[in-house]
Amino acid sequence: MKLVVLGSGTSVPHPARASSAYWLETAGGRTLLLDISAAAILRMAQERLDWVNLDAIWISHFHLDHLGGLFPFLFGTKHAPDTQRRRKPLYIYAPPGLKKLFDAFDSAGDYRLLKQRFPVEICEVNPRAKFRMLPNLHAEFFSTPHTDESLAIKLIDRDKASLVYTSDTGYTDALADFARGVSLFLMECSFFRNKPVELHLKLAEAMQLAAQSGARRVMLSHLYPEWDGLDLVAEAKKLWGGETIEARDGLRVEI
Repeated sequence: MKLVVLGSGTSVPHPARASSAYWLETAGGRTLLLDISAAAILRMAQERLDWVNLDAIWISHFHLDHLGGLFPFLFGTKHAPDTQRRRKPLYIYAPPGLKKLFDAFDSAGDYRLLKQRFPVEICEVNPRAKFRMLPNLHAEFFSTPHTDESLAIKLIDRDKASLVYTSDTGYTDALADFARGVSLFLMECSFFRNKPVELHLKLAEAMQLAAQSGARRVMLSHLYPEWDGLDLVAEAKKLWGGETIEARDGLRVEI
């Protein structure tokens, strides 16, 4: 698998960090977008990614910095010259509630976003579900303490490369079990210390999960501006001896 960080930031505007979005290319060349902030549309184009043939989108929860690009993206694919010859389906996976939210937005502007040249399938996913999300890509899901619907996702491809993406979450030991031994543990780490809210992670909590999980590598993302000027990797090293990667927009990682 190959991961491209499109957005390593939060809802707070930042000159170097867009809001949450990660492009994943799996074994066999299929592609999946993990969260789709409004900035994801621009970032896919900037990174010269094949957004025209994107196979699937995963939405972890319904906060706008993770969901806000979905409707503009489908508005774009409906009218863009590049997508007029596309016929293969686009799958949109999300927790229960997306269909209701989608219908409300779609009807508000009579956009008819599902009337595309190609099929668009919205698939609502329950916690603890397990299924084949794409050919050669197995997916599992886990409820996280952030919003009522928020889910972490585990992906395993045919080559046994594995990824867990927490998206936004508060601390729970169960996340370490969910990420046991994965190739890459992509974890939020909103705050350095003294976090102002319980439903995000600070560095010490993220490193505790890293150590408990036995993950081969950890990538920390969803970084608020308070991280500016701090050496995230050096600070992480003080708490965990494994390899920690600071997510940065444009970073490309082989998994």
